Amino acid sequence: MILLEAQTPSTVTVVGLGIGTVFFGLICLIAICYLLGFIMTKLSKSKADKEPATADAVTATAVNAPASEPIVNRQELIAAVSAVIAEELGQDVEAIRIKSIKKL
Repeated sequence: MILLEAQTPSTVTVVGLGIGTVFFGLICLIAICYLLGFIMTKLSKSKADKEPATADAVTATAVNAPASEPIVNRQELIAAVSAVIAEELGQDVEAIRIKSIKKL
């Protein structure tokens, strides 16, 4: 019975295959991230289309308000803003800290 000698691969071949495998894996991960980002963007746009446009009306009212008037009920305004932010983020209101509010 004749045994064939196995040839050991050269160092350059091993290094080349290792680097090629790593870069191929990274390219695949980048492609998956772009694909998931595209899918999530499409899903969020379709979800935003189904929501009512009340946020746009509130924003338009806030923008068109006269800037010369002082804020009358500052604490109520901060409470309302923090409640809206907490609702949008899905967190508790106590986790939100508003450091300053400025008129634009």
